[in-house]
Amino acid sequence: MTRRTRRNHTPAFKAKVALAAIKGEKTLAELSQLFDVHPNQITDWKGRLLEGAAGVFGADAASTPPAAPMVDVKTLHAKIGELTLENDFLAGALTKAGMLSAKR
Repeated sequence: MTRRTRRNHTPAFKAKVALAAIKGEKTLAELSQLFDVHPNQITDWKGRLLEGAAGVFGADAASTPPAAPMVDVKTLHAKIGELTLENDFLAGALTKAGMLSAKR
């Protein structure tokens, strides 16, 4: 008995199979033979489709991801300037003390 290689199904194929399962015109066994997919996989795709169906018609505020926080660019530029000033001061002090070479 040979092993079957792992198959990757497209989202369109998964949706087609899940919709056929939701319609209920055929049993899971019939759909399994028709689409050559395991019945458990069909059940999983059907569940995913039913869970995500609400998102098609608009998501409520609770399920939307939080917006990125507003960034104060002026504050960030001020902090960059402050850190640059500190680095320059420390580099000068270390150079005078002979602990830092002139090359970087």
